[in-house]
Amino acid sequence: MMEGLIYSDKDLSRRLERTEAQANADFVEARASMEPESGAAWLDISGTYAMYDGAESPLTQTFGLGLFSDSFEEDLEKAEEFFITREAPVFHEVSPMTDPSLLGVLVERDYHPIEFSSVMFRELSDFEPGAETKFTTRIIDGEEADLWARTAASGWATEFDGIEEFMFSMGRLTVNAKRTKPFLVELDGSPVATGGFGIYDDICILAGASTVPEARRQGAQSALLSARLGYGREKGCSLAMMCAAPGSQSQKNAQKNGFKIAYTRIKWQLATGT
Repeated sequence: MMEGLIYSDKDLSRRLERTEAQANADFVEARASMEPESGAAWLDISGTYAMYDGAESPLTQTFGLGLFSDSFEEDLEKAEEFFITREAPVFHEVSPMTDPSLLGVLVERDYHPIEFSSVMFRELSDFEPGAETKFTTRIIDGEEADLWARTAASGWATEFDGIEEFMFSMGRLTVNAKRTKPFLVELDGSPVATGGFGIYDDICILAGASTVPEARRQGAQSALLSARLGYGREKGCSLAMMCAAPGSQSQKNAQKNGFKIAYTRIKWQLATGT
């Protein structure tokens, strides 16, 4: 066995899935605090984190199903009750490192697969920041929540029609999540890119990178990635993680910067009961 080699196995999957779950739980708690009427809440079901952030929110789902408990039927029943009583659809992100028998249980309970995602990681012990660029990258202060959220929303709006206000709202909540460090990239004093970041134990998670249209293909994302990885290493993180659609430009950019694909995850949806 090579010293220091990290295998893509169940132990790594537990660490990565728990990191993403904790980051989403922080977001849900921010929603519950800022918008108590939303009913936002999360529940730990034998290690599986079930999140409710509203029926239409992409955060409304579970993480870690089958990784921390073998009581699949019991855990699924509790998770389904959690979502259905809130009139929300039922989604589960499922790692391929779970016991294969879970797939049969999901099919029997009328679930179907709807989405793939690449879960990636990078060791930080050998990370070296890139060369200086024309961009300035920093963590925002508490007075800049709207600036960060509006910049993020501007970048996402060109990717998906009609979601700028939705992404602005999501951005403001992201800034207020308790362990989030929102990064802002500026060019000549103007904000051009944003990225989410959080530290959970010895793993940092990178999420939500966005660049305004007029600043794309100039290196803003590379500067943002380098700054976040450098900060993670400085704070004692051993690993960085991020997720992306398989084959996407985000995945390619991550791989160019030393990220490895740990595994491809499948999201499952309950076909009935919503």
